[in-house]
Amino acid sequence: MTVLSGCTAQTEAPKDSRIELSVFWWGGDRRAELTKQALEIYTERYPDVTFKFTWQGNAGYFDRLSTEAAAGNAPDLFQIDDNYLTEYAQREILLDLTDYVRADLLDLRKLPNGLAQSSQVTGRTVAAAAAENTPGLIYNKTLLARLDMPEPHIGMSYEDFLSWAEEVTERSDGKIAGTMDPSADYKALWLWLRSQDKELYRGRQVGFTEGDLVRWFDMWRGARASKAAPKAEVIKPANSGDVTKQLVTSGKAATSFVWSNQLSELQKLTKDKLGLVSYPGDPKAQWARASLYWAGFRGTRHPETVVHVIDFLVNDARAGSILGTERGLSANLDVRKAVEQSLTDESMKMSVAFETDMTERFGAAPVPPPKGHATIKALLIQAAESVQFGQATSKEAAAAFISQANAALTS
Repeated sequence: MTVLSGCTAQTEAPKDSRIELSVFWWGGDRRAELTKQALEIYTERYPDVTFKFTWQGNAGYFDRLSTEAAAGNAPDLFQIDDNYLTEYAQREILLDLTDYVRADLLDLRKLPNGLAQSSQVTGRTVAAAAAENTPGLIYNKTLLARLDMPEPHIGMSYEDFLSWAEEVTERSDGKIAGTMDPSADYKALWLWLRSQDKELYRGRQVGFTEGDLVRWFDMWRGARASKAAPKAEVIKPANSGDVTKQLVTSGKAATSFVWSNQLSELQKLTKDKLGLVSYPGDPKAQWARASLYWAGFRGTRHPETVVHVIDFLVNDARAGSILGTERGLSANLDVRKAVEQSLTDESMKMSVAFETDMTERFGAAPVPPPKGHATIKALLIQAAESVQFGQATSKEAAAAFISQANAALTS
């Protein structure tokens, strides 16, 4: 028997009568409310399956999950991201979903190819994308109109972008820099490398040379010298990626390098109208990236039911309409279209339209980052800031980063 669920047909829930699945995720109250609502729909359809909900902030989430997994009592179903996907797969914490995908018990056919691939570690499917996101350059449309400057566009080279940013600074009489300096932003570095047919990682080592990183740091050192980008003291608050500290809304820069789905949140922080475009460089450097994943615990007593719930969260139209864009854009393309039609937030509509347009431009997805990715991100911020504040040359910072990064990846 099948149950039609809007965009896809789901097989009947496995006959594990009267079971309770524990579900764990990080996020705020809004995410908790929507996730609970979606899973309550599942229980309405399959009354024998109920859920125990647990959620918290991001800080300490993976420490708790790791401790519980080591004790053999991790949640049946939990949220994970690409910082830890590979590590948790290698530690045999994640339920192997490969055979379920082959048997169509977990349907990933409505996901973009790159998004489905992004949940594979060493050829095994170990999770399913909860949503999709991609980097986005968010810019101040109101400011550019006031300065009579053209808006940035998809495919703009870095050379052209930095010349454009320098002119923005000049036309604002030096009051507003043309661009944020994203030299500490791993995703900006990654896309810049991919535009040169290189990757951030190559197995358990970084996928680029010390010379590549020197060129990256030097490019942004030049941008600061020309005043296309602001001084280090202005840049530093935004280096962590905190959406509330981004220079495009604080009035310190005309652009910020962020995630495309953050447009709506950033728009709430300014009265100026914001726009969205891809990062500079070849758009094929970008890919359909899972903002978050749903994964099952390898030790769950109810693997088939866990898989059925994951399939529901990814593919069910009603679940998708409830979850909306809180975790990013729906991974299932049919569900995404249905959600898009119900949106009333103009900024979110713009994010969805951008992602849809970029889907046709995306390049192949890289393999998920290796164990140690979170450490690498922190090391890049440390290295970039040492250059930004003049504490190290580009070469010194690059050499230190390469050494520390490779050590962290092989430890």
